[in-house]
Amino acid sequence: MQETAFIWDLDGTLLDSYEAILAGIEETYRQFSLPYDKKEVREFILEYSVQDLLEQVAKERGLDVGLLNQVRAQSLAEKNAQVVLMPGALEVLAWADQQGIQQFVYTHKGENAFTILRALGLDSYFTEILTSQSGFARKPSPEAATYLINKYHLNPDCTYYIGDRTLDIEFAQNSGIQSINFLASPAACNQQIEQLEDISSLSF
Repeated sequence: MQETAFIWDLDGTLLDSYEAILAGIEETYRQFSLPYDKKEVREFILEYSVQDLLEQVAKERGLDVGLLNQVRAQSLAEKNAQVVLMPGALEVLAWADQQGIQQFVYTHKGENAFTILRALGLDSYFTEILTSQSGFARKPSPEAATYLINKYHLNPDCTYYIGDRTLDIEFAQNSGIQSINFLASPAACNQQIEQLEDISSLSF
């Protein structure tokens, strides 16, 4: 079995992208004449997801969620230049690569994730990148992790999902793998970090 493996979340974990995401949502709201409260929206997407937000808005306002998604995706793609690396991201990816740790991405971002990762010079670090277009049920469903574990013969005890939200810890729990997260959690699988550089000092 392959030993240590990292599966990375993107937004808020490797990518400092929340400002770009919020700007895209604000533009989308404006196009549909919806009231926008940045603080409220930020808190909602951190606890749940952008998709959950759009589905709720569509239901409340009688709008087409597909159209909302389309407008938001276009707006966000135009803001790729605003997306930058989280502090220590490149260093920890390079460190893991040197350690022989196999690395993957599973994100709720769409195909735009590939564009951003290429632009930032990160795509070569990952064996496979799974996005919302890959056809798996969204987190916290374990489908994506199960696919990676089976395809690459990963050891769940040595496979870590690295993220920044409770949803990411729940995904790791449901998948029977380990969690590294910026949040504290009573979950036995989770190790909390303050910054990405902390990962290199953990025991694997």
